[in-house]
Amino acid sequence: MPETPVATVRVWDLPTRLFHWGLALVVTGSVISAKIGGDAMVWHFRLGFLVLTLLAFRILWGLVGGHWSRFARFVYAPSTLLRYLRGDAAPQEGLEVGHSPTGALSVFALLGVLLVQVATGLVADDEISHLGPLNRFVASDTALAATSWHKNWGQWMVLALVALHLAAIAFYLLKKNTNLVAPMLHGDKTLPAATPASADGLPQRALALLLVALCAGLAYWVAQQG
Repeated sequence: MPETPVATVRVWDLPTRLFHWGLALVVTGSVISAKIGGDAMVWHFRLGFLVLTLLAFRILWGLVGGHWSRFARFVYAPSTLLRYLRGDAAPQEGLEVGHSPTGALSVFALLGVLLVQVATGLVADDEISHLGPLNRFVASDTALAATSWHKNWGQWMVLALVALHLAAIAFYLLKKNTNLVAPMLHGDKTLPAATPASADGLPQRALALLLVALCAGLAYWVAQQG
């Protein structure tokens, strides 16, 4: 039986890769600044607005971005997830080209938790010196509940999901001999030649830059509400 021809295929477009590493850096800085407290809280708020910018961009990019970055490519039916967990998925399904079914769950969970974390931070009130810019739009009890979530459960859920993400990377490398980090650095994987590639040219990057600018404008507007 002849071997399937392979080729270097662009899976992760540059905007997706920059989002991934940018979010990792900004979330790390946000957690550290919160732990330091005091004057560092100024940076915690600034980094929070950067997280808002990045999340808003990723939502839009999930609709119009590269082929494998679109949500439509990694929203899987429960039956597909079960087949994948049982090891019954067919190679031609390409479930590990972009985000696998389990990887997709991790991505959506992290995006969702970060969105809640940003939302609660925007209305938070620590009853000392820091108010979220949207605090005046919610009742006091709501603000206090949001603050409690932001500082406790929300923070620990973010850290837990990050740890799970890192553990999955280590598992794939050690058990499956699959490097998930390298493709997120250079964007490419060696795959069957017929695998669709993500468009990653100048037009796509210009569109991403425009979307980032719009999302940054949104974050700036939110910041000015305080």
